[in-house]
Amino acid sequence: MPVRCGFTGPSRAPEMRWQIQSRRLPLIGQVDLLSRGPVTRTPALPEDWLPLCRNRRVTPLLLNADGPDAAALRAAGFWPLVTPATVAILPLGDEACMRAAMQQKWRNRLNRSSEAPLRITRHTLGCDHWLLDAEARQARQRRYRALPAGLVAAYARCNPGKAVIWEARHGGDPVAAIAVLRHGRVATWQMGVTLPEGRRLNAMNALLWEAMRWLARQHHDRLDLGILNSDDAPGLTRFKLGTGAAPHRLGGTWLHMGTLAPFARHLPTALAA
Repeated sequence: MPVRCGFTGPSRAPEMRWQIQSRRLPLIGQVDLLSRGPVTRTPALPEDWLPLCRNRRVTPLLLNADGPDAAALRAAGFWPLVTPATVAILPLGDEACMRAAMQQKWRNRLNRSSEAPLRITRHTLGCDHWLLDAEARQARQRRYRALPAGLVAAYARCNPGKAVIWEARHGGDPVAAIAVLRHGRVATWQMGVTLPEGRRLNAMNALLWEAMRWLARQHHDRLDLGILNSDDAPGLTRFKLGTGAAPHRLGGTWLHMGTLAPFARHLPTALAA
């Protein structure tokens, strides 16, 4: 899958950066994907951001936006495809402030976990760690889609030290583990598995707290806890928000295609929100 990167302004301090992946699809031809971008130094995108990113290309462009609002995308000729998801973003910083931001029940479980005989360790992610297979089994059992273990392992190989695992053991046996991917000042909670004994001992609270503290010391200022889905996973949603994380609505998935652009500009607001 070809990847193109671009930026505006000086290379050492660009004003705007983006990355486009291209793929050839049957019957359609080449389609470009711009995911979670472009990224700018200021909140507002320049008026000519779309032509700059496209570089005069006329292929269909899929955009997972996390910046432009629906009105701006509609005006630029984008057609809405997928309703925006909401993720949980946890601010990192001073330990006292992070504890104070937790919901009381979450903090109580964390306190109880500190009294349990848990041994928590931190490791660099390896392709043979039990968490990868356990996450794949959990995804099949609960019928959710997760990044393939091979992709997470490849990220670890290509970015040494940027894929980290926290593991909890009880009596020498693993009871829970989480994997976090680090990228810039942000980190992402990529996967987590807790076994019955781990749930009894509130091991996931202990693991996430250790990760929060360590990431803050490494100068990360946010931890992305992933999508909030109160319909299919209400317990996990409560767990994420209990950390003190705030909901953040993404921009959805949009399509820019020459033949559709004129119609997209006249879409009713209710269909493009």
